[in-house]
Amino acid sequence: MNFAQWLQTVPSELKGDPLWKVEAYRLAVFVSDLAWRDVSKLCQDRRTASLSDQLYRAVGSIGANLAEGYSRQSHKDQARMYEYALGSAREARHWYFKGRHVLGDIVAVHRMRLLTQIIRLLLTMIPNERGFVLREDAAPYLAFGDVIDQVPMPD
Repeated sequence: MNFAQWLQTVPSELKGDPLWKVEAYRLAVFVSDLAWRDVSKLCQDRRTASLSDQLYRAVGSIGANLAEGYSRQSHKDQARMYEYALGSAREARHWYFKGRHVLGDIVAVHRMRLLTQIIRLLLTMIPNERGFVLREDAAPYLAFGDVIDQVPMPD
């Protein structure tokens, strides 16, 4: 299932909310749905059972913090919640890297690319809310089209 196919399964209760216009939120919901199968596979292996819990919490936290931040009135509060989402996205990317031995490189790299796209978006959103620029070294972010169109699944 690719992103376009997945979109057809999203209920109107989510799509009808103004929050749905935020690309980082849509991708966070998408990656959390993908994580369900990934976590199911990871928890079957004793070595990655606790990793699966950490991963699922981190992935779920991205969209939850974006939703909460979007609902805040002050830009300072919004930025703080988006920073939490940023931390969760980076944590989830870390856990996917660790889980690559069970999930396989193709699945793990795909999920890490999705998370990197969310991170890139958040690094734009946060300064807009804060009113200043975050200082980070430039990172080589890859093209995004293939990441949502060709979605590998764990065996």
